[in-house]
Amino acid sequence: MTGVVVTGLGLVTPAGRDADTTWAAVRAGRASAAPDPTLADLPVSLSCRVEGAAELPLRGRGLAHLDPSVRMGLAAVTEALDRAKLDPAEWDGTRVAVVAGVGTGGMHAQERAAARLAADGPTSVSPYFLTGYLPNMVCATVALHLGATGPAFAVATACASGGTAIGAARDLLASDQCDIAVVCAAEASATPLIVTGFAQLGALSDTGSRPFDRTRDGFVIADGAGALVLERAEHAAARSAPLLAHLAGYGASNDAHHLVAPHPQGRQAERALRAALNDAHLTPADVDHVNAHGTSTPRGDAMEAAVLARVLPHRPPVTSAKGALGHSMGAAGVIEAALTTLALRDDVVPPIAGLTDPDPACDLDTVAGTARPLASTVAVSTSFGFGGHNAVVVLARA
Repeated sequence: MTGVVVTGLGLVTPAGRDADTTWAAVRAGRASAAPDPTLADLPVSLSCRVEGAAELPLRGRGLAHLDPSVRMGLAAVTEALDRAKLDPAEWDGTRVAVVAGVGTGGMHAQERAAARLAADGPTSVSPYFLTGYLPNMVCATVALHLGATGPAFAVATACASGGTAIGAARDLLASDQCDIAVVCAAEASATPLIVTGFAQLGALSDTGSRPFDRTRDGFVIADGAGALVLERAEHAAARSAPLLAHLAGYGASNDAHHLVAPHPQGRQAERALRAALNDAHLTPADVDHVNAHGTSTPRGDAMEAAVLARVLPHRPPVTSAKGALGHSMGAAGVIEAALTTLALRDDVVPPIAGLTDPDPACDLDTVAGTARPLASTVAVSTSFGFGGHNAVVVLARA
């Protein structure tokens, strides 16, 4: 299998509209959750929102009617391409793929159209509704604006979607279907309907995300987008591209256990982790740190902690970005892979924001309080989603 490298990344999160600002907040352990006036009448009114997502400065035409999720995705891709020193005007678009991870689609467009239909009838619904709502529109819009005519599709594995998209893009590169794969995952799901649904399940916290903490009681829903530029190593070398990391391995599985609850023992999550390490030709002892899915739910964190303890008995440091950024659903996997790449670059493992009382039942070396200096060579990023979807990405220092 040909080598795959990360040459660019971009982020739009509640902590910042670019990767540097977001990374600074995550390294500092700053939580971005705040009371959300649009959710004031709901049981849970806390969110991690990207303020002004509709006003993000973007290049190109036809952007006025995009859902905020698509705008954030396109902004993250623009930053990733700039970092990768790629100009779409100069590439062969037939050799460029676009793979998007999506959880809910354009929920702002959907909820707005539904409200208008109920209040004023069919003629009040915008003809742009579907191009704002359809789950493939992040991928389609990115491909359109980049002139990327290679394989382009969206994957939906709930909160594992970002990780799944990375794996799918890696496979396109490895099978020589493209030289460049732009991976994007975006979500603007801090909407009344989505928040109500998760609140009814008891999955949300109205006090803050605190992964692996004894008092954890759920996650804070978040907006966000992440983008990675992946390239065949030979292609990147030929153009002297910046190398941020190696995409060393990927593994996936499904619990086939329950539509929303993880398998208590996490056997299939464990299988995905071991498969990713095998794919990377690495042993568990090679893992220097873990960016955990870490949703801050009682059962989810307990399952993941048990899996990590079984597979990685040497207890590498564990972090989770959801304490700082909330849970951006389908976008989380790409956002967290980008943060893992930055951690490898900067020889540091960021702290878990909100973690003050580590749960002794989670037998992990969790990083709390301040960032931990650590020269990592190999790091793992895990993603798990409703429906039993598991995706694990292994990244290695460039």
